[in-house]
Amino acid sequence: MSLQADPEEPSPVVGPSRPRLLRVLGPGLITGASDDDPSGIATYAQVGAQFGYGLGWTLLLTFPFMVAIQEISARIGRTTGRGVAGTLADYAPPWVGGGAVALLLVANTINLGADLGAMADAVGLLLPVPRAPVVVVLALLCVLMQLCIAYARYVSVLKWLAAVLLIYAGVLFCVPIDWRALLTGLLWPAGPWDMGRMTAVVAVFGTTISPYMFFWQASEEVEDLHVFPRRADLLDAPAQGRRALRRIGIDTMMGMGFSNLIALAILVTAAATLHVHGVTDIRTSAEAASALRPFAGRFASAAFALGIIGTGLLAVPVLAGSAAYAVGEMRHWPTGLDRRPREARAFYGMIVAATLAGLVMNVLPVSPVRALYLSAVINGVLAVPIMALVVGLAASRKVMGSFAIRGWLLALGWGGTALMALVAGAMLLMG
Repeated sequence: MSLQADPEEPSPVVGPSRPRLLRVLGPGLITGASDDDPSGIATYAQVGAQFGYGLGWTLLLTFPFMVAIQEISARIGRTTGRGVAGTLADYAPPWVGGGAVALLLVANTINLGADLGAMADAVGLLLPVPRAPVVVVLALLCVLMQLCIAYARYVSVLKWLAAVLLIYAGVLFCVPIDWRALLTGLLWPAGPWDMGRMTAVVAVFGTTISPYMFFWQASEEVEDLHVFPRRADLLDAPAQGRRALRRIGIDTMMGMGFSNLIALAILVTAAATLHVHGVTDIRTSAEAASALRPFAGRFASAAFALGIIGTGLLAVPVLAGSAAYAVGEMRHWPTGLDRRPREARAFYGMIVAATLAGLVMNVLPVSPVRALYLSAVINGVLAVPIMALVVGLAASRKVMGSFAIRGWLLALGWGGTALMALVAGAMLLMG
């Protein structure tokens, strides 16, 4: 079968002449890259500074569960032709879907505000500009990217922004790493299990497995059904299932693997520089970039700051977009970035409103120092009920037909949900 006849190819961004692997990378890659947003960078840097290499194991432990829940989310979109919120609206009581969307909006608003503030702080490290107007300009830029750029080009922009994360891999070459301590930290969860350590574990889990990612990846699979006329939801076109699920598996595995490797690079950089020099209280990504300068050099510090800006430009539209998809699907609005603004006024209005809510957080008396870290902790707590709903939907034959998840994917889905509930519950009990 030719590339043109394959309903899973070509990508709207990567033409047939590019390497074959790149053609299958899309929603999973962008979702994984958006996971390393400024809030995530702050969390990984704080954990590395405070605990050294000691919590590196969290990134290995969460990886299979992260891959599973994201693949499950993507399968819901590709199979039903509806996003997570839309599927909940079709099959769950209104209070269940509405509650899930409400939890998502709370987490996304805090995350959005923290990310915009961190981006502005990073710009301030590179240029002598006042913070307030920079926050406004960055918020406006993120909105305009979604309003004014055609969907295929917009996906291309997001993929290039994902490449910004390679900066953090490069920074590793500027720091001295204790490889023995790193290997021990990756394989053995040592240390006293006090409130500080447990909160850090929840923060890493909440940053790595975040609710907005479930909604975004599922909705982007639905979006691609509109972009590729040959594709149809798998309930109506089961013959497309084998290729579709294979693409989703590769895309998700690569995207989440990329995400966790970059997260580990950030944690290791902070552990190798800040922790060993006694700098253990880094609560913002921009503060981490600034603190690196005496120990890793001006280049590493500037690269760290540039990475914050680039990942923020990727993550803020994803956060606002996932909120708009969730609300729009629940209320049966016309949704989709492939639609022009006049065709989906409420959907794009929600994108603007979500970004504006994040912007307002930066003028309220809310400490940006705490907002970044706390947004990760809040995500870790709120992810539990949403994960349970997502796995339950995907396991239902009523919802997914013959594509209902079974075997290892179902086990990892429920296992990840139980793990998140366990660590969040332990933290709350300690508090």
